[in-house]
Amino acid sequence: MKIRVGFGYDVHRLADNRELWLGGVKIDHTQGLLGHSDADVLIHAICDALLGAANLRDIGFHFPDTAGEYENIDSKILLKKTLEVITAKGYKIGNIDATICAERPKINPHIPLMQKTMADILQISIEDISIKATTSEKMGFVGREEGFAAYAVALIENLQ
Repeated sequence: MKIRVGFGYDVHRLADNRELWLGGVKIDHTQGLLGHSDADVLIHAICDALLGAANLRDIGFHFPDTAGEYENIDSKILLKKTLEVITAKGYKIGNIDATICAERPKINPHIPLMQKTMADILQISIEDISIKATTSEKMGFVGREEGFAAYAVALIENLQ
């Protein structure tokens, strides 16, 4: 059995008149994240980690922000398509570990639903997807509440 590890990172700016989506879950907040899609920074980082682990480039390569078909797309669809791409190459997910960086709102109450939502899409156990939340202690663009960042690591196994 061959295992591989991938790393993902994503950032999106906060903006007025946008819904806030994280981990496939809509969260009540005064602003949302700005992007070509729904700007779900957590799902995007996880997609990059999975694609990178399989040596399949990144989310922008597979789902370019210049393509109209991805405008305002639900990132859960991108996550499902990412699973299809890595599965077609003979991989299955071992586990995912991710961190969301945001000052507000509090993310921890939403983590169990994020885990369930993404585990269902990825066809893995909730135990195989760890999500953590932190602030940046009021430093940098996250600390100034200009945007969110997310980091993810994914372990995949080659089934071939």
